[in-house]
Amino acid sequence: MSRKVSILIVDDEESVRDSLYNWFIDDGYNVSCAEDGKHALKLLESDSIDIVLADIKMPGMDGMELQKRIKTLSREPVFIIMTAFASVDSAVQALKNGAFDYVTKPFDPDDLSHLVRNAAQQVSLRDENETLKEKITSLADVEDIVGESDALKKVLKDVESIAQSSSSVIITGESGTGKELIARAIHSNSSRKYFPLVSVHCGALTESLLESELFGHERGAFTGASFTRKGRFEMADGGTIFLDEIATISPKMQVELLRVLESKTFMRVGGNKELSSDFRVICATNRDLGSMVRSGTFREDLFYRLNVLNIKIPPLRKRKEDIPLLVNHFISKYCRSMSRDLLTIESSALNHLMNFEFPGNVRELENMIERAIVVGNGKEIRLRDLPMGQEMMSSSVESLDELERTHVEKILKKYDWNISRSARALNVDRATLYNKIKRFNLRKK
Repeated sequence: MSRKVSILIVDDEESVRDSLYNWFIDDGYNVSCAEDGKHALKLLESDSIDIVLADIKMPGMDGMELQKRIKTLSREPVFIIMTAFASVDSAVQALKNGAFDYVTKPFDPDDLSHLVRNAAQQVSLRDENETLKEKITSLADVEDIVGESDALKKVLKDVESIAQSSSSVIITGESGTGKELIARAIHSNSSRKYFPLVSVHCGALTESLLESELFGHERGAFTGASFTRKGRFEMADGGTIFLDEIATISPKMQVELLRVLESKTFMRVGGNKELSSDFRVICATNRDLGSMVRSGTFREDLFYRLNVLNIKIPPLRKRKEDIPLLVNHFISKYCRSMSRDLLTIESSALNHLMNFEFPGNVRELENMIERAIVVGNGKEIRLRDLPMGQEMMSSSVESLDELERTHVEKILKKYDWNISRSARALNVDRATLYNKIKRFNLRKK
């Protein structure tokens, strides 16, 4: 270990304490001693002790009682019982109560050293596990949710309360508002955070591919299935599955999903063995599922199964006070990733961003800042480094849908309806762009 392991010796015999003290000091441990259980508890409360060697038979508080008291400490040390031959039964009882091991008197030096080395390894593993948990938590929070607006504070308050439950959640909001980021925040603040968060982009997959992705498949289940593959429901066991663009799934998949949510059991494609998985489901959509239920395009029973808890994320235009904070966050993020000196932003450029409507929300702002850092060559982001978007800013169109339709159509025309290039320019995947073309009834002219 990178630090010395600390040992506390608890025994009413001074000769035992002295011999063990010198023994373990020579072995390189930090050692302290106590003549009874009461004194030992005071040391344990004031100092961080890794290993306790305690005699069972002591006046006042004996070793068994000390073991019970130790269990109430915030950081429980590894507990080793020291006993005479006559009290082995008590030592066995101590093991049942959670003691690491016991050693009999008189001590065999090699056996005792070996036992304490094993206990020290246990301490090391515990420390590594705690460090790993801290790293997992910090990794889950790498992408901070940035902002101080009242609208965002309400969302974060909802995240905090919803995270403690295992009920299904629907996250709604326009494209680019950060629905997946909120899903990650819910997962990372829940009791499931040490298990996987598995994401599935439902809108990017055909019905058959989505079925295989969610449930997995057996070897030979279909052409090209050359090996058995676990599905996302299996992978999410103990954790959370995040279903993005849930509104795009077919009626058949809606039925399959409802069955899985009700029973938490499923079969792989081409399989005949029923599998089970303990997962929490979080969904996201930029569409009004309630309206889809009323129009008959989304199952009512599935909607109510999913919509136990819900969070609505406000668009960026409803929390403009967060824009300066987001701008600084993205400047720092991309300057760091590009190994650039930290840039500032001139006031006219920031004013332009504050007055922009951002139909693409936070994602669009992030893309603007990334582009500005790439194309700019000064020490600050200037107005000319930003895409001006004058047509959109001066448009007389008031509806956000019309504004989005105009922008999508403009990009498609710019790239001569090349779907791949247009999708990259809009920073969406091909399936999402196809959905927008269908939604806005766009046609190549």
